[in-house]
Amino acid sequence: MAATRNLERNLRAVNERIAEAAARVGRSPDAITLVAVAKTVPAEIVAAAWELGVRHFGENRVEEAEAKIPAVRALIGAGEGQPTWHMVGHIQSRKAREVVRLFDFVHSVDSVRLVAELDKRAAAVGRTIPCLLEINTSGEASKYGVAGDIGPTDPAQAAAVVAVAQALAGATHLQALGLMTLGPLAAPEARIRRSFQTLRRWQEFLSERVPQAQWQHLSMGMSDDFEIAVEEGATIVRIGRAIFQGSS
Repeated sequence: MAATRNLERNLRAVNERIAEAAARVGRSPDAITLVAVAKTVPAEIVAAAWELGVRHFGENRVEEAEAKIPAVRALIGAGEGQPTWHMVGHIQSRKAREVVRLFDFVHSVDSVRLVAELDKRAAAVGRTIPCLLEINTSGEASKYGVAGDIGPTDPAQAAAVVAVAQALAGATHLQALGLMTLGPLAAPEARIRRSFQTLRRWQEFLSERVPQAQWQHLSMGMSDDFEIAVEEGATIVRIGRAIFQGSS
């Protein structure tokens, strides 16, 4: 089947590029988790990616995930385990109930209000959800996340980031595990690299200012910039188009 062959070829290429980027900076590719972002990808193709070894999948929208996740579960069957599902898109507070029901990992926590809603909904179903704090390190108004493009040296940005970080660290049914950002769209490499470097500075800052939580993960890098992200310390990359193009 041509779609499966394309998917296998794409996955091999992406994994090779991750390994090469890691080698350039003396990192092991085993330290980097690949999340295959399956936005608009049919359940059958997601199941095919599972058969090819992908274990982490991301979705941007709750509405799409509500139908797709059970469909993928049925296709995979009960005997081979199940994927880890990552919510990588913006979350409206009113969708918190569905998010904690559907997803195993949330990348896009960006307000004290959302922390409270997710924590309440997770407590209601007896789950503890690993989470990342989303910081807007590009300064682009089109992107979500706590404003953080200047970095921890800016008092206003530092106060805003710490407020959400402390709320997340203090939640009883959420586990703070790191930070997430989106690089600037169609920007020069130097600007993309600076955005990822800024997230790493926030990681160092929060490790000192909010030490009661773990901030070990950096979720950054998508189809157009994941190699730069790996070179700058990403532990999670979120790749959709480079994996699924030509497969559906």
